[in-house]
Amino acid sequence: MRSIKSLILCIIFLSTAQAKSQNLIKTDTSRTLLTPKESRTIRNLVRTDSSFVPTQLPLQLELLKYNANLLYKYRLDSIKTPISLDYNQQVQTYIDIFLGQRKFMVSKMLSLGNYYFPIFEKALKAKQIPEEFKFLPIIESSLDPHAVSRSGATGLWQFTYITGKGYGLTIDSYLDERKDPISSSYAAANYLKDAYKDLGDWLLTLAAYNCGTGCVKRAIQSAGGARNYWEIQPYLPVETQNYVPKFIAVTYLMNYYHTYKDIKIPDADAKINIDSIYVNKYVGINDLAAVLDMEEKDLQILNPAYKRNIINGSETSPKRLIIPKVSFKTYASLYDILNNDKPFMELPENPVLMQASQSLGYHIVAKGETLTSIANKYRLEAQDLKVWNNLKSFTVVPGQKIIITKENEDKPKPQFLTYTVKLGDTLTAIAKKFNGATVSSIQTLNNLQNANLSVGMVLKIMAL
Repeated sequence: MRSIKSLILCIIFLSTAQAKSQNLIKTDTSRTLLTPKESRTIRNLVRTDSSFVPTQLPLQLELLKYNANLLYKYRLDSIKTPISLDYNQQVQTYIDIFLGQRKFMVSKMLSLGNYYFPIFEKALKAKQIPEEFKFLPIIESSLDPHAVSRSGATGLWQFTYITGKGYGLTIDSYLDERKDPISSSYAAANYLKDAYKDLGDWLLTLAAYNCGTGCVKRAIQSAGGARNYWEIQPYLPVETQNYVPKFIAVTYLMNYYHTYKDIKIPDADAKINIDSIYVNKYVGINDLAAVLDMEEKDLQILNPAYKRNIINGSETSPKRLIIPKVSFKTYASLYDILNNDKPFMELPENPVLMQASQSLGYHIVAKGETLTSIANKYRLEAQDLKVWNNLKSFTVVPGQKIIITKENEDKPKPQFLTYTVKLGDTLTAIAKKFNGATVSSIQTLNNLQNANLSVGMVLKIMAL
């Protein structure tokens, strides 16, 4: 099974013309004198660029002699999309940044895109959203499902807690669907559909994804009712002013990376063939990985939304599990673990021992602790702690009391713990690890005929 791999390669400037492009022109009609070397570079680019029309090549070459940046404008105009991919100096600046300071990202994004882009495309198509919005998570999260912003926005599409909940994403102690590529993509598509219905323009919709529809409407009002992004841009937050040009630059690179010989194109065969199954029991990801004969971390990569390494399915609320395509024999083993008569729930082998005050459901902040470090300690989300404690920010101070257990939370009591047999383990030694466990009870619970164990065997231990 081939896991997702990030390809980070060095990318160099294509030509002197590109390196100087920020200073060449300010408008598309400016005349620029090019050096012979720059002229040769542009001619070579055009000849190898399949987007140029052969019958019009002499005219196009003549235009490019006067304005090197017309090459970028021509390419953006050649992308068939309802989004206005306007070209200007701001867009050019970000193209130069991605081909310079952030050149390492391009191949990496292309590689990760082999897995993520088809997922995004399916969700966007279902809601009739332009396909180019699949590049939005590159800006939002660098295609990292575990990305968290300073404001607590989480996942590939960077949903806040409130917005994620509002668009139907499950966020609880076991699952955060903001990190789920499939669920979050449909939520993002719904958000974009709602914003476009409200604003009627895709660039305004893009801006709204960053700062909110209300913010864009206020900018429109401040601009005297103008509904063109570039006219209202000065009235938007600085981050949003940069957001749209950055998106256009990323769209350019994702469409024309093949014209830059130093960008390594990912192997098309590196795509992972996956299946979706639904689980209606509490099952540990480590147990599933053992049955699937794959690394636990690889299964976690395919299922990043599960916080506690547990698939918390039930008959009324089955949970999706993404697995690589496997053999029929492996499916048979998988069927067995998912259809045990008695469901069991995996817990950490070495749970964090809480102090007396913490056993009551709260934590006293110590010097140097942050809300994120506290959340990590209890396998929670910082955003959850922020909401449960009605905090206005993620800042905490020493001595502050933080609630770490949400009242009346529906948490099923585990019937079993699990233990994976390691080299040198014996039934006697394993029994000593768990209060109340005996060799006889472990043998009975796991239908063991004798005391022989094998490394990797998963044993069920009665939870007390």
